[in-house]
Amino acid sequence: MQATEIQPRRSTLDQDALPAMQQLPANGRRAPITAVVIPCYRVTRQISDVLGEIPECVTWIFCVDDCCPDGSSEVIEAVAKEDCRIRLLRNEENQGVGGAVLAGYAAAVAAGADIIVKLDGDGQMDPRRIAHLIAPIVEGQADYVKGNRFFHPEDARGMPLVRLIGNAGLSFITKMSTGYWDLFDPTNGYTAICATVAAALPSHKIARRYFFETDVLFRLGLLRAVVVDQPMPCRYEDEESNLNVWRALVEFPWLHACNTLKRIYYNYFLRNFSIASLNLILGMLLIVSGATIGVVQWRLHSLASEYASAGTVMLAAMPILLGVQLLMNFLAHDMAGTPRAPISRRLPRSGRAYTP
Repeated sequence: MQATEIQPRRSTLDQDALPAMQQLPANGRRAPITAVVIPCYRVTRQISDVLGEIPECVTWIFCVDDCCPDGSSEVIEAVAKEDCRIRLLRNEENQGVGGAVLAGYAAAVAAGADIIVKLDGDGQMDPRRIAHLIAPIVEGQADYVKGNRFFHPEDARGMPLVRLIGNAGLSFITKMSTGYWDLFDPTNGYTAICATVAAALPSHKIARRYFFETDVLFRLGLLRAVVVDQPMPCRYEDEESNLNVWRALVEFPWLHACNTLKRIYYNYFLRNFSIASLNLILGMLLIVSGATIGVVQWRLHSLASEYASAGTVMLAAMPILLGVQLLMNFLAHDMAGTPRAPISRRLPRSGRAYTP
């Protein structure tokens, strides 16, 4: 479902009011045009404060009303009278955080943005840190940047215990399913992406609900995009999360398992076949063979009421040990294959070209 754009009453941009980032620096290279996308659902109490804290370095602010029952659009329209950067988009039906963000991405790309920041409207993310967040993209070091609330222990001090435990558990399986082994805090929604990379994402395949951030990482991994963490403290006050924790505990492991299998198939069998592929195949075969021999021999000796010989035990143990070693070699190869060269310069660009 396409989002409908609602123009604010004050819709013309005064050239004198253009953000400083849009002006040409001393080296003659155009600074990036930055857009902020804010999915809005039940954020009526916080959205005006969030919009008021967005710095002048941002050129466009796309607020996506995802069929908010609390009337977020009315608050946004009121703020837009004083800030000509704000554009209001409305989804005709609720599509979840992913659907709202993807609608904002499309609008930002169409507006000619170079960098797109995703910022929640509930006040948990500090808009004043946008320049810090996008720095790796501006410097040409990354295609996608995400916040990390755990880089400094004191930054996570105000985080609820349930979220601390949940993020710790999700981080490892996210590393496996996305291939980004050096990332942490996978559910952090404070992100920035190069617009050319955003345009290259298969939006019709990306999860629309709360698995959105993780699914984007999976898709970025298939594109071989460079993703980095930025230390980013989080602010917790009286906001309420719409995420159903128990539903996530049931759905997320299955989704991670599917992405893991797809990633391994795409990267190690469809696109390429290497020594890592052989390690994976032989490792799995040896483990299954050793386990099968062990179970069969245990059953036979149990029925005969006798102990298995050392040779019989080793016949089952050796394949398993060798298989585990081969799987460890595969994981080491997978970890070493984390993308390091940004792809944004190799993707087609529309409009004015921006080169970090």
